[in-house]
Amino acid sequence: MSSPALWIAGARLRTLPAAIAPVLVGTALVGSAWIPTRAALALVVALALQVGVNYANDYSDGIKGTDRSRVGPVRLVGQGLATPRAVRNAAIGCFLIAAIVGFVLVALTAQWWLLAVGASAIAAAWLYTGGPRPYGYAGLGEVFVFVYFGLVPVLGTVYVQTGSVDGAAVVAAMSVGALATAILVTNNLRDIPTDLEAGKRTLAVRLGDQTTRVLYVVLICAAFAGVAAVAWFATPWALLGLASIPWAISPIRIVAGGAIGRDLVPALSGTGVLVAVYAVSLSLGLVIGLVLSP
Repeated sequence: MSSPALWIAGARLRTLPAAIAPVLVGTALVGSAWIPTRAALALVVALALQVGVNYANDYSDGIKGTDRSRVGPVRLVGQGLATPRAVRNAAIGCFLIAAIVGFVLVALTAQWWLLAVGASAIAAAWLYTGGPRPYGYAGLGEVFVFVYFGLVPVLGTVYVQTGSVDGAAVVAAMSVGALATAILVTNNLRDIPTDLEAGKRTLAVRLGDQTTRVLYVVLICAAFAGVAAVAWFATPWALLGLASIPWAISPIRIVAGGAIGRDLVPALSGTGVLVAVYAVSLSLGLVIGLVLSP
């Protein structure tokens, strides 16, 4: 039986900023209309989905054999640290938590169509590397990360608390989605050699090394351009989000500098930190703007 420490490592806690960031930004956009209970439920759903997709990827990649030569975080199945069945059940358990909490959240809003959105999020989480035709193996992973770690959680967090979304929410959702996508781009850039060997045609494999590095830089720049747009729609104080720029310098240097393999791991973790700092600084600016508004 695997130790709790191994299961925690397999949950890949360093990826959690990608789940927390959109809920934090979405709640900050709501301002004085925020509903603590609904915001908390949205956060639980996001965290459960994030951990669930991590276990699901571990399981699916492990049984397909694509994790045998990977560098980076612990792979429970690929490294023989846990049985495939146990990891699969852990993923299913996380998805059940997300489904139950999500149902409660939808019931509170009485917007039952949101159940379809939640179901699509769970399906997307499983089918990223699972099923007969995983879309992550076909180069579509970045698209789904942009949607389900940017658009859906930010706009969803805003909608369940206010019943509507505005221009600021849309731009913020796109910006957060760009940063979340940058995490995956870094991960897939690192794994190009092993993915090629395993026949996994990620976007990085399809674009090639150099173009993938350009894509990473473009995504980071797009996120910061989004801060200016949010400031235009909401409050100039949103420009405080630009205070996170220093945290972008090191990962950009690593990626643009041509690092490969394990040397890209600091860029991966650094991008995760950037997501967290970006979300906190942007949210703080939105809240300050609300407090100081006449």
